[in-house]
Amino acid sequence: MAKLYFNYSSMNAGKSTVLLQASYNYLERGMNTLLLIAAFDERAGRGRIASRIGLAADADIFHAKDDLFGHIERANANAPLHAVFVDEAQFLTEDQVWQLAKVADRIKIPVMCYGLRTDFQGKLFPGSAALLALADNLKEIKTICWCGRKATMVARLDAEGRFVEEGDQVVIGGEEAYVSLCRHHWTMRALRGEQAERPGQARSSSAA
Repeated sequence: MAKLYFNYSSMNAGKSTVLLQASYNYLERGMNTLLLIAAFDERAGRGRIASRIGLAADADIFHAKDDLFGHIERANANAPLHAVFVDEAQFLTEDQVWQLAKVADRIKIPVMCYGLRTDFQGKLFPGSAALLALADNLKEIKTICWCGRKATMVARLDAEGRFVEEGDQVVIGGEEAYVSLCRHHWTMRALRGEQAERPGQARSSSAA
């Protein structure tokens, strides 16, 4: 049976690399895949998914109001699809996650979503929350903090490398704006051994 998959991680864990490799495996066997990415994510170019190690592929773009079930249904009618891949899946809306579940349930096409679980404030993205609730299969793609522990949190940094505490949930950036940390060092606001206090919190209580 086709399933809805959610592969999640913190930043720079290689999600796009895994996605592109999985899609390539289908194509190598003569199967068709459909790649999707949010319209406002143009870091690799409009309608383009790219990894930090140089892999890249074209993708269809989607906006928040798009009906992904209809989009995939039309694409499948044009050329039968064997899998659908969604990059930066945290930017999906809850309705779109339901639409992707419908693709797996009714059209019987597996849908593999890759994205972040939480934002720079440690809060779930709406798309990720819906995927955690609805996906048939959940898998964590692991990366590490500077200390060697598993990184589960994402920190947003300003131009001077300082932690950003407030702001919009969605701000497109790359390695220059975000860093992955373990929960302990994210809480301590510590980058490579340099500890910074959280606003309104004494250093002694931070170390407790």
